[in-house]
Amino acid sequence: MTTLRQIRLAILIVIVGLVLSGVTAFPLLHEMNLLSSLIAGESRDPAAHEGFVKWILTVREGLEITYDKFPFIAYGTDWLAFAHLMIALFFILPWKDPVRYQGVLQMGVVMSLLVIPLAHICGPLRGIPFWWRMIDCSFGIFCLPPLWYALIKVKQLESKHNLDVP
Repeated sequence: MTTLRQIRLAILIVIVGLVLSGVTAFPLLHEMNLLSSLIAGESRDPAAHEGFVKWILTVREGLEITYDKFPFIAYGTDWLAFAHLMIALFFILPWKDPVRYQGVLQMGVVMSLLVIPLAHICGPLRGIPFWWRMIDCSFGIFCLPPLWYALIKVKQLESKHNLDVP
């Protein structure tokens, strides 16, 4: 596989991850109802459970009550989803011309790292359990390797290109 294809594959992994994260942020209540059914069956009372199941049922209940009384709040997660999709679009530039747009990859690395302090600062303020904050951090951590790999390969491509120039 050529260096350019390796770079594009790494960037494609990031783009697909962002698109999936974005698309799945739209139907949150539907997804939480489905997940709740899978892990707790008909028992939807968070107080009857512990740990992960309790957390999922609490989030589902919170979404249900909020969407019922204040449906406009869901507009915030619509914008979250839209932001994921827009960020994914920015990675098309380095996918097309990775040497020219390697700054986008560098910013992607920085954004991936900034997920960690965000989760650890805002998470406790919002009552998010520690282990769930770790799941949130994993999104940045999983995005980091393909971006880093792409940057390494861009440097190789750049140096190879500079050697080819008389």
